[in-house]
Amino acid sequence: MEVLWAREDAGSGAATARDVSRALAGDRDLAHTTVMTVLDRLAKKGFLDRERDGRAWRYRPVESREGYIAELMLGALNETGDRDAALVHFVRSVSSDEIDVLRQALDGVTGKEPPA
Repeated sequence: MEVLWAREDAGSGAATARDVSRALAGDRDLAHTTVMTVLDRLAKKGFLDRERDGRAWRYRPVESREGYIAELMLGALNETGDRDAALVHFVRSVSSDEIDVLRQALDGVTGKEPPA
């Protein structure tokens, strides 16, 4: 996923299994068929879109990295018996800069003007 997100961030677009294999070659000794299998499984699970390009498939992430992480966070929040307590604990554990980001996001969602 990191390889595909990095390509999207760079504006390179969809990648073939060979592109992903090459990108991972310096980090890991993976067989090309292993990369193909993982990409196929990620596509079947809905994490990747794929389109035919000749004999190969081109893959692209369905969600941005941030969107995926937000989904993970929501999934974790759904696992708690007390969402309010989990949210309060989360907010108490972030930095003041992150609290400012959260406050701006909340103001944007609720339509409130940020303080001048």
